[in-house]
Amino acid sequence: MTRKRPASPPPPQAPVTADMPTIAGLLAGDDEPIAPAEWALVAYAGAALGRIFPLRSGASLIGRAPDVQVALLDGEVSRHHARIALTGGQVWLEDLGSTNGTLVNGERADGVVMLRAGDRLTFGGHVLKVVAMDPLERAFHETLLDLSTKDPLTGLANRTRALGEFQTRFGLSVRYRRPLSVLMCDLDHFKQINDAHGHGAGDFVLQIFGERLRATLREADVAGRIGGEEFLVILPETDLNGAQPFAERLRKAIAAAPVPLPGCELEVTCSLGIAERVPGDLDAGHMLARADAGLYRAKMEGRNRVCVG
Repeated sequence: MTRKRPASPPPPQAPVTADMPTIAGLLAGDDEPIAPAEWALVAYAGAALGRIFPLRSGASLIGRAPDVQVALLDGEVSRHHARIALTGGQVWLEDLGSTNGTLVNGERADGVVMLRAGDRLTFGGHVLKVVAMDPLERAFHETLLDLSTKDPLTGLANRTRALGEFQTRFGLSVRYRRPLSVLMCDLDHFKQINDAHGHGAGDFVLQIFGERLRATLREADVAGRIGGEEFLVILPETDLNGAQPFAERLRKAIAAAPVPLPGCELEVTCSLGIAERVPGDLDAGHMLARADAGLYRAKMEGRNRVCVG
């Protein structure tokens, strides 16, 4: 009888030693960081399913706060949950004292951990996989994600993703008693643009609007097209005092420069309604209805203005 050879043991994980206590220390000793652009985290479970988070050279924060680079909107994720760093061609992870901890391949991460391609990272209800993908693979993943989450005309989130994000952020705002504001925006006289200049011109106006809107957003903000010429903008960690100046900047950015069309330049304006979450908002729909009421008032009062709902 032929005896089977025992399976080879898995290669040992690199130990965490006293000379690498923090990611900050690792970065401090890296005079010329290497930045392989194709290192990334791919979301395999959770609200960010399918999303790719490219890893830049240096450190990136993971959490649910507005200033993080890898945003995971989950009540089980801390505001600043963990830090991940790409330095010297290696990827390192450090939990930042999060409430629920960080798991690497199912094991709790203590101290600084060196990661390898294929490692699975768990933060609350999110599972991210560390990948070293070539440009073709990355383009393939991003194309699939865009097809399912983006409006192809404006490049903004589509209706399903925008409303889903709003539900998630509303829940986090209630749970942690954090400020949240939302904008409803509508292009003025859009039907007349289509009637007078054709639907091709109308599509071009929507593209230009999408570009100008994206230019005003912060990293944590989300904007989506939820109707023909109707848009939703979600402003986390923002009260009414912050939402009103943002809405005015957007209104002015849209009206500042005419949209060039064959043979003419078209003046385009928009009307906006805004709402901040208040204790009386029983659900996300109630808050959205107040923003929509502000939008209706802006149109009734002459358009090209911002009104609070």
